[in-house]
Amino acid sequence: MLRYIGKRLLMMMVTLWVIVTLTFILMVTIPGSPFNSERGTNEVVQANLEAHYNLDEPYIVQYVLYLKSIVTFDFGPSIKQPSQTVNEMLGRGFPISLELGIITIIVAVLSGITLGVFAALKHNQLIDYVAMGFAVLGISIPNFVLATLLIQQLAVNIEWFPVARWLSPAHMILPVTALATGPMAIIARLTRSTMLEVLTQDYIKMARAKGLAPWKIICKHALRNALMPVVTIMGTLLAGILTGTFVIEKIFAIPGMGKYFVESINQRDYPVIMGTTVFYSTFLIVMLFLVDIAYGILDPRIKLHKKGGRE
Repeated sequence: MLRYIGKRLLMMMVTLWVIVTLTFILMVTIPGSPFNSERGTNEVVQANLEAHYNLDEPYIVQYVLYLKSIVTFDFGPSIKQPSQTVNEMLGRGFPISLELGIITIIVAVLSGITLGVFAALKHNQLIDYVAMGFAVLGISIPNFVLATLLIQQLAVNIEWFPVARWLSPAHMILPVTALATGPMAIIARLTRSTMLEVLTQDYIKMARAKGLAPWKIICKHALRNALMPVVTIMGTLLAGILTGTFVIEKIFAIPGMGKYFVESINQRDYPVIMGTTVFYSTFLIVMLFLVDIAYGILDPRIKLHKKGGRE
């Protein structure tokens, strides 16, 4: 186990380095400068600004400074908002984005599993058809389209829910719904298919023959094995949810990291783009690592080879 964890940690560092390097290459190869859009800025002032942010240095020097900022976790001030540092933006925006992501994950997992279990227990019945039809719609509609529809119908036309702030549970309902519908649909379909397979296994038939209560058979015996594929895809869903918050936050005007990230791309604010990319990449890589470890712990059939592989 320790060797496997050490190998995964090394792979995580290599992955993060590749992401960091590709992000830097993309930033420096885009034509122009962050100060080109500034009105009334002559060439001398622009040159001084570029020198202040080390943008006039050779690419290799900028890359070394960039790596140094990552190691020290000090990304410096924002170019467009020099009174704020990237670390301050992360400290102010990330807790809100994390709260949105956690609530979305909880809603998606609980509702998806519940929907999938009921669909499997009522196979080829009305509940099954309705649940799977809803799941297909959830997968088919992008979250930004659903977010726009929810705002138009439930916030503007009917005025049931408030938007454009993050102050109360009422403000969370629409963005969480828009963000959780897709993952919930995927979890529901996967839970249904695996639950149908598990319910035909011999040990389930034996449990029924012994006269165990149906709820005990489902919750204690069937559901645990049916959820293993769900745990497998949780890493991918987690990444999709946390990165998807950027778009949803922008649509609902939530003061999370999505606001800073989208604006930094439009304004070519290099420190904010790179700092946000590194921070979220590190967070997601760690989450994927923890999900992988949890999968091995939850399923006793999975063992780790001495060389760090699985069997």
